[in-house]
Amino acid sequence: MNKHIKKVAVIGSGIMGSGIACHFANIGVEVLLLDIVPRELNDKEKAKGLTLEDKIVRNRLVNDSLTAALKSKPSPIYHQKFASRISTGNLEDDIAKISKVDWIIEVVVERLDIKKMVFETIEKHRKPGTLITSNTSGIPIKFMSEGRSDDFQKHFCGTHFFNPARYLKLFEIIPGPETSQEVLDFLNGYGEQFLGKTSVVAKDTPAFIGNRIGIFSIQSLFHTVKDMGMTIEEVDKLTGPVIGRPKSATFRTVDVVGLDTLVHVANGIYENCKDDERLELFKLPGFINTMMESKWLGSKTGQGFYKKSKDKDGKTEILTLDLDIMDYRAKKSAKFATLELTKTIDKVVDRFAVLVGGKDKAGDFYRKSFGQLFAYVSHRIPEITDELYKIDDAMKAGFGWEHGPFQIWDAVGLEKGLEFIKAEGLEAAAWVQEMKASGNERFYSVKDGATYFYDIPKKSAEKIPGQDAFIILDNIRKTKEVYKNSGVVVEDLGDGILNVEFQSKMNTIGGDVLAGLNKAIDLAEKDFQGLVVGNQAANFSVGANIGMIFMMAVEQEYDELNMAIKMFQDTMMRMRYSSIPTVSAPHGMTLGGGCELSLHADMVVAAAETYIGLVEFGVGVIPGGGGSKEFAVRAQDTFKKNDVELNVLQEYFLTIGMAKVSTSAYEAYDLGILQHGKDIVVVNKDRQIATAKAHAKLMAESGYTQPVKRTDIKVLGKQALGMFLVGTDSMEASHYISEHDKKIANKLAYVMAGGDLSEPTMVNEQYLLDLEREAFLSLCTERKTLERIQHMLKTGKPLRN
Repeated sequence: MNKHIKKVAVIGSGIMGSGIACHFANIGVEVLLLDIVPRELNDKEKAKGLTLEDKIVRNRLVNDSLTAALKSKPSPIYHQKFASRISTGNLEDDIAKISKVDWIIEVVVERLDIKKMVFETIEKHRKPGTLITSNTSGIPIKFMSEGRSDDFQKHFCGTHFFNPARYLKLFEIIPGPETSQEVLDFLNGYGEQFLGKTSVVAKDTPAFIGNRIGIFSIQSLFHTVKDMGMTIEEVDKLTGPVIGRPKSATFRTVDVVGLDTLVHVANGIYENCKDDERLELFKLPGFINTMMESKWLGSKTGQGFYKKSKDKDGKTEILTLDLDIMDYRAKKSAKFATLELTKTIDKVVDRFAVLVGGKDKAGDFYRKSFGQLFAYVSHRIPEITDELYKIDDAMKAGFGWEHGPFQIWDAVGLEKGLEFIKAEGLEAAAWVQEMKASGNERFYSVKDGATYFYDIPKKSAEKIPGQDAFIILDNIRKTKEVYKNSGVVVEDLGDGILNVEFQSKMNTIGGDVLAGLNKAIDLAEKDFQGLVVGNQAANFSVGANIGMIFMMAVEQEYDELNMAIKMFQDTMMRMRYSSIPTVSAPHGMTLGGGCELSLHADMVVAAAETYIGLVEFGVGVIPGGGGSKEFAVRAQDTFKKNDVELNVLQEYFLTIGMAKVSTSAYEAYDLGILQHGKDIVVVNKDRQIATAKAHAKLMAESGYTQPVKRTDIKVLGKQALGMFLVGTDSMEASHYISEHDKKIANKLAYVMAGGDLSEPTMVNEQYLLDLEREAFLSLCTERKTLERIQHMLKTGKPLRN
């Protein structure tokens, strides 16, 4: 199907509908968002003398919903200006406009009768060949298209976006009885390539794949918490980041999603999956019924499993629901000896074997919960899908699990998983035993850089389709390694391009990482054509190793610290002035030194979800790895006329001084971190390394030449410095900043002004780097700075004096 999606219509503007509309706007698609016409005036409309016939009234519901969505946090849109791609209307006045769109997405209330009424109206105006999908979380697709035309049914299916549509990657595609295979193939590819999703074609079964397994997992924990006499805090401690799940873990996640939403899906499964061998598990425990009756639904009602309250001093505290007495109490800490054993294990996948071997309550919990999960997912094949990897994909993309159930089973071992299942009085599906009998001990394997899964009907390992557009570093690291030290691995991506992958904790940049970067550039210049700096961890880099900086400063090893900062600066300059093209591939948190590295690469291929900025002010210093210098350079490069030079410089100064961090890669253009015409954004993070490699190769093949070092950087000297100093004096006098904040700001001002030169002067980059390094080192001697660094090391949060 050679189809181009230029415009979509979204029918229904609730939280989900507005979120979907915003995400299509994110990727550049024009959106028509429609909702019903209000049946009565509100008080404001009455006061203004409006009537039900006024356009502003008729579009009130859709406009209010979209406005609320755009104001929500986290934002559903990459950049507020993208909202201009969305036009609004109502289902009476504007329904005819759907004849001009390429895809109609229905997102109305989860009632079959209402959906069928909407489809009847849509068919009167829809042009033949237009895609029509329903964003349902569980209503059978086969019932929705009954009575519709052949063309409608051929182009109709379910497309289940997970909420929030921008952030959760799962995109379930559920065919109806007559859905064309071409339509399914198109949506599968479009979801992955354009929407940045993990597309999963699911069978038309209750709750599809993600919610069927996800709700089972939560319901299982609801029962386990009572059976094992555990607290809410204990379960959330064991089901959060330690096993690669979101910080909100289990009970906090339910509070955020809404207990009523979970109960609705669980009841749907219980009522419609009578052949499910664990059907009784979907019955709601007594404490859930009590919470529903009391309207303790979570964040939306102000209390759920957790509740915000004020203590006697008026200080906000978080209370926890005690499931034994069904009342709230102060939070309790949760500690387990087994978890202590995993603190030195950075990779989540390597922790599972330790966790299930625990001799305490934590070990019992993991063996019990994994045993139940493994048994359940084995029996869902072929009911909800024929391929086991789709279950893992759905849980990772829809619920934020770092590893899916079958990947976890591989990590603990097939035989141990079967032991856990047996200990729960359960049995794995027959195909698992057949797999074991055939000599296959793993659900997944890697060959020639590709991932293979155990195909049950074929009884053999088959390549997971769709990998050709991806480079999976985990799969090539061992066989394509060119160099390795304690901080980096350098891999051969093929076609003459190397990749340097950080391996330090949180991908911080210390001496070993800098040495590895320099080695990678050496190798690339000698035997390759280009270099990518990228990884596939949760975050690109949280910046320099501030622990190392703190120790050197405390020990007053200023010569060593000066050398370390110079090495950082010199490495960044090598990124810029090497003889081969360098491409940075940032994603997630890209802070401080991670941002500075991207500022100095020849090109940035950023994931859309990149949160990038220079945040050094938070620990009492200025950017010292070339960031302060680079912002001074970029400011002068954007000078338009003499009368705006100071204004431009001030904007860049404030970006550093206020430690601004973009909430998406698109916002990074506004901050001057990414540059139009040079850097690009990719929506699907899975494609990022492959895209970065392609651009490095293209630059090399286009005749890349080592840049000439710049000597034409205009600095304004006292003219700019005076402006900055007056500004910081004023801010301190008005108590907007502290005395120490003023000292940091003045140091930055000195660097960005180029010192106290008497007149505007042309300088080179090294001149600014020397000023930057001197300022950085002088701030490291300040007691207040050391206090801030120490606070950051302890809490992970900046301290403001």
